[in-house]
Amino acid sequence: MSQKVRVRFAPSPTGPLHIGGVRTALFNYLFAKKHGGDFVLRIEDTDQNRYVEGAEDYIIQSLDWCGMPFDEGPGKNEKFGPYRQSERKHLYRQYADDLIASGNAYYAFDTAEQLDAERKGHEAEGKTFIYNWHNREKGRLVNSLTLSPEETKAKIEAGDDYVIRFKSPQDETLHLKDIIRGNIKIDTNILDDKVLFKSDGMPTYHLANIVDDHLMEITHVIRGEEWLPSLALHQLLYNAFGWKAPEFAHLPLILKPTGKGKLSKRDGDKMGFPVFPLEYNAADGSVSRGYKEDGYFPEAVVNFLAFLGWNPGTEQEIFSLEQLISDFDLEKVHKAGARFDPDKTKWFNHHYMQQQLDLDLATQFKAIQPELAEMDVNYIALVVGLIKERATFVSDFWNLSHFFFTTPTSFDEKASKKALKEGTADILNKVIALVNATEDFTVENLQTEIKGWITTNEIGFGKVMMPLRLALVGALQGPDVFDIMFMIGKAETVKRIENLVHTL
Repeated sequence: MSQKVRVRFAPSPTGPLHIGGVRTALFNYLFAKKHGGDFVLRIEDTDQNRYVEGAEDYIIQSLDWCGMPFDEGPGKNEKFGPYRQSERKHLYRQYADDLIASGNAYYAFDTAEQLDAERKGHEAEGKTFIYNWHNREKGRLVNSLTLSPEETKAKIEAGDDYVIRFKSPQDETLHLKDIIRGNIKIDTNILDDKVLFKSDGMPTYHLANIVDDHLMEITHVIRGEEWLPSLALHQLLYNAFGWKAPEFAHLPLILKPTGKGKLSKRDGDKMGFPVFPLEYNAADGSVSRGYKEDGYFPEAVVNFLAFLGWNPGTEQEIFSLEQLISDFDLEKVHKAGARFDPDKTKWFNHHYMQQQLDLDLATQFKAIQPELAEMDVNYIALVVGLIKERATFVSDFWNLSHFFFTTPTSFDEKASKKALKEGTADILNKVIALVNATEDFTVENLQTEIKGWITTNEIGFGKVMMPLRLALVGALQGPDVFDIMFMIGKAETVKRIENLVHTL
C-alpha cells in the first residue's frame, strides 16, 4: 500500500452506539493501526430530525473506554475538518451542480402526491415503481430531462421544490470488488435514480458520504453489510466525478443468539445482556444497560467483538488489543452473519478478571459494597485473590466472600441436615481446643494440627470439615477452610464455631 491508509468510522448521532457500530469501529481501528494509518471519526448528522443531544459525546466516550481513540475528528487534528457533516453543508451543493453540468444528475420537480400516484398506478398493474431510465424521460415525471432548459430555469426561479437525482446508466454491467465478498456484478438497469440533494437544501447520505470520503482522502471504507446495496451507486458516483474510489469491505451482520435476524436492543432486554458499550440515559427517562456498568472489562468487550466476523484461523481465542492489531486481516473476515453468544462474552470477562490485579479489583469491590466502607482495601485484596477464579463480575464477589467480612447469623437448612450429626458438638468443641492451642496461627499450622488430629483418631474427614465449614461460612461453600480461618483470625474462628455449637 503506497498511499497512507486512512479509514473512517462515521456514525450518526441519533442515540447510543450499538455494539454492531463498536465492532465496525474496532475493525477500522485494527486495520488502520496494522498498516500505520489514520483512524478518522466523522459525525454524519445530515438528518437533523433524528439528531440526539449528547449522542456524539457518548460515541467518543465509548471509543475511549474500548481503548481505541480516534486519531482525527471533531476537535482533534482537524486537518480535513470540519468533521461534522452539518458543518460541511456549504460543500455539497457545488458537487451536486458539477454532476448536473456533466449530465450525471438532473433536477426532479415531482411532488410527493405525484410520486404516490405513480406508485399506486404501478401497484395496480402488479409492478414496482422505480424512478430510473425506463420512465424518467416518458413525460409523466416532471424533471429537467423532459423539460426544456428554459422551463427548468423558470421552475427554479419561481421557487418550486425540487430534488437532484443521480442519472443511473442504462444497459451497463458494473463490476464491483469487495475485500470480504470478492467480485460482484450489477446490472445498472435495476438501479433507481437516487436522490442526492433534498428539497430542504441538505445532501442525502450518498452524496455527502462520497464527497467527504474523497476530500478526507479515505483509502478503505470498512462498514456494515447493510450498506452493500449502496455500493453500486457509490462506485457510479466516483466514476461520475472521475475520482479513484477507495477499497470497500462490508462486514457481516451480528445475529441474535438464536442465529436468526439482526441483534437488537430487545434481544438484550429479553435475555439480560447489554447491547451498548456504556449505559445510556435517554431523554424520555429510559435507561439502557451498558457493558461497562454491567461489570465487563473493556479488554473482554474488544476481544469478543473481534470474533464477531473475524477468525485468526488458529485455536487462539484470547487476544490483547496489540495482538489483534498484529494478527488482524480483512481477508479473514467471513461473509456469513456472526451469531452473538452471551455466554461466550461472560467467558471472556471471566478470563480478563483473572488478569486484573487483586488490589484494583478490591478497590472496585469496595466502591460498590456498602458493608466494606470501613474495611482495609489490602485485606479485601487478599479475599479477592481467594475467590476471583469463581467470579465473572466484581458484582459476584459479595455472594462469594461475605463470610470474610461478617459473621454468619444463620445456617443453611439443607447444608445443616447434611453436615450436622450426632456427636458433631463434641467434635467441634475439640476443634475449638485445637484452634486455641495453635500458637503460630498460619494456614499450614492449622492444617497440620486439625488434619493430623482427624487422621490419628480415625474420624471421617467429612464429619469434621463439613460442620467446620458450616460454622465459618453459614453454608457448604467458599474457598479452603484453613484459608478462611487464617483470614478471619483465631478469635473470630473460635466465636463462629461456638455459635454453631450453641445452636446445636
